[in-house]
Amino acid sequence: MKISVNDLHFAYPNGVEVLRELSFEISSGERVAIIGQNGAGKSTLVKHFNGLLKPSRGFVTIGDWDTQSHTVAQMAQRVGFLFQNPDEQIFKRRVFDEVAFGPSNLGLSPEEIERHVSAALSRVGLSDMREMHPYDLLPARRKLVALASVLAMETPILVLDEPTIGQDGRGLARLGALIDDLTQQGKTIITISHDMDFCAEHFERIMVMKQGRMLIDGATHDVFARFELLAEAFLEPPQMTRLGRALGLPETVTTVNEFLGAYAKTREPRH
Repeated sequence: MKISVNDLHFAYPNGVEVLRELSFEISSGERVAIIGQNGAGKSTLVKHFNGLLKPSRGFVTIGDWDTQSHTVAQMAQRVGFLFQNPDEQIFKRRVFDEVAFGPSNLGLSPEEIERHVSAALSRVGLSDMREMHPYDLLPARRKLVALASVLAMETPILVLDEPTIGQDGRGLARLGALIDDLTQQGKTIITISHDMDFCAEHFERIMVMKQGRMLIDGATHDVFARFELLAEAFLEPPQMTRLGRALGLPETVTTVNEFLGAYAKTREPRH
């Protein structure tokens, strides 16, 4: 399901313009990371995808739905949204009930709800916590509860706002594997993140925003090779990219495996 953004502008009621002249498309099944400093307009942009915000000018369409003419509840059938702060979307007293809320609103049978909830909790590693109160869990686990509630809706598009915050190494590995698995199922995954290494590892397209405009939009390797433009947005490329540049590697690398492969080539004897 394609996302189309055409000449999007957005201003708050006080007149402060946050988004300006944004036009792009995201095809079904793409993995896109939106990066930029705080205040660049990233969260404001993605809130237009599920109708939480409506354009001041221009339009956003999700498939054949214009977000202006559909409610947030309707858009939730197409776009799952994980907030940066899970406490903004958790309100039930039991993990199971929190994750079941969305599927229940879709009118699914109890058997279908059980299947959706069990699958979502298994994916985030919380199967044994379904009877717990969400606020008895640590913040990183509450984020996983919120993520499970999004997964349980089985929407074709998922928006993840800073999903890596508070996650340890095991949590990051599980999240990365989940994103890769969802991609295999044809889902469109969009993330906002300050974790450049995670973006490089799991996302094929990078959008860089600055002051409400799109500064760069392209393939991950191409974007992270543009040190000067990234610096304009007060961003640094991934660690491996910077190390590869410092060592004079002939190609842009973004992950550990790419770095090791490129470095090994430089050590091969020349005939």
